[in-house]
Amino acid sequence: MKNILKFILLSLLLVVTGFSQGFNVGKSGTQTFSFEGKSNQATFFSSTPLEDITGVSNDVKGSVTFDVNDINTLKGSVSISTGSINTGIDLRNEHMKSANWLDAESYPEITFTIKKVSDVQVLTDNSLKAKVTGDFTAHGVSKEVTADVTMNYLVESEQTKQRGPGDLLGVQAKFDIVLSDYKVSNKILGEKVSDKIEITVNIVGSNAK
Repeated sequence: MKNILKFILLSLLLVVTGFSQGFNVGKSGTQTFSFEGKSNQATFFSSTPLEDITGVSNDVKGSVTFDVNDINTLKGSVSISTGSINTGIDLRNEHMKSANWLDAESYPEITFTIKKVSDVQVLTDNSLKAKVTGDFTAHGVSKEVTADVTMNYLVESEQTKQRGPGDLLGVQAKFDIVLSDYKVSNKILGEKVSDKIEITVNIVGSNAK
């Protein structure tokens, strides 16, 4: 009987280990990583036959919390200030922030709030890929979107300290939105500015308190 119980427990352990969906970095428990600093970046890309436009913001802030051994527990949000998006042309920036477009005065922040994680692929002990679904809010409207996300967990070392204290979490995310879904209805939408906007986020956070 004891041998049977040992076999069952060992089998359960192997199943749990085999389906691990977190980081294997010698850490455990819940960790919170905060994102701030000018080195973090969000990019908005529009492509039409007439013109390609890239808008960049370095005002990216937020935090995420998760169990190191189970990325499915991921929660948190990331935001940028609407007025911080820079397309490289001052007049175009003014138009983009105006009431006819993103209305930065009325809606000063664009946010992504995490709801769930799926399709987790463990790449290495400290790296994984997943689909992260959340509410993307802009221009006063929230829509559910799913991002392709890669995360890298870097345990604090002499090398990482050059970037900042504590363990570091690098996040790269890509997803699309449709501007008209967010009640943006300018007459040049779809001509000089694409209705579909490709968004890329590259951020690094720290768990230092």
